[in-house]
Amino acid sequence: MNILDEIIARKRTEVAERKARATTAQLEATEGFARPVLSLRQALLDPAKTGIIAEHKRKSPSRGVINQNVTVEAVTTGYVRGGASALSVLTDEPYFDGTDEHLLAARAANPQTPVLRKDFVIDEYQIIEAKSLGADVILLIAANLTPTGCKELARAAKSLSLEVLLEVHDQDELERFVNEHIDVVGVNNRDLKRMKTDVDTSRRLSELIPAQFLKISESGISQPDVLLDLRHHHGFHGFLIGEHFMQHPDPAAAFAEFAIQISGKSQALSRK
Repeated sequence: MNILDEIIARKRTEVAERKARATTAQLEATEGFARPVLSLRQALLDPAKTGIIAEHKRKSPSRGVINQNVTVEAVTTGYVRGGASALSVLTDEPYFDGTDEHLLAARAANPQTPVLRKDFVIDEYQIIEAKSLGADVILLIAANLTPTGCKELARAAKSLSLEVLLEVHDQDELERFVNEHIDVVGVNNRDLKRMKTDVDTSRRLSELIPAQFLKISESGISQPDVLLDLRHHHGFHGFLIGEHFMQHPDPAAAFAEFAIQISGKSQALSRK
């Protein structure tokens, strides 16, 4: 059993436990469920922002503990202040040390910024749960779903006005899983089964993503030059970055410095 299979097996048990604690009716009665949803697509197309979906990520199966010494409020508000287009918050606890409370805190601290609930969605219940927590976007990972299951979950999300980020890792997943309910296609440069990262994955798949979808590159982006290459030469609109910032004692400061470098290099490119 690889790490992804292990995570999904545990997630099934977790979802069953969550269903026993709160009904869908209870989730739908929450304040978060009633709030207007913000658009990730619009945020990524805003020229005043960086295009970065900045992530709060305390640990991971590949790195272990990354940073457990900063608050989600300080990190996410710092990201937004530095120009983040959107936020991503991990809510998986066993493998990423994330919690629902982290998402609630990020939502409360950043009411005008789209928030992605980063988790392993396998059941429609989790989508209702995501909206109740104040998420604007859900993640569907092709590697742990079937094409039919992915389409049904995406349709359920759209019925709640949530946007959908489909994550793929190769051409086969891209061709089989893209459907009309998807808003953004993300290429994860990290192989979730082997936990190896290669940014060339985004470059290889960039031309294969249908033009109607915004495309983002996820994982392994630690240099402004890599981001700018993906943006200007491969048509990526967004970039999900978490580990690179979170490994610093002050993730918000690391983000701000990265954003300044992007701006400076972008201006230099425009003058050429």
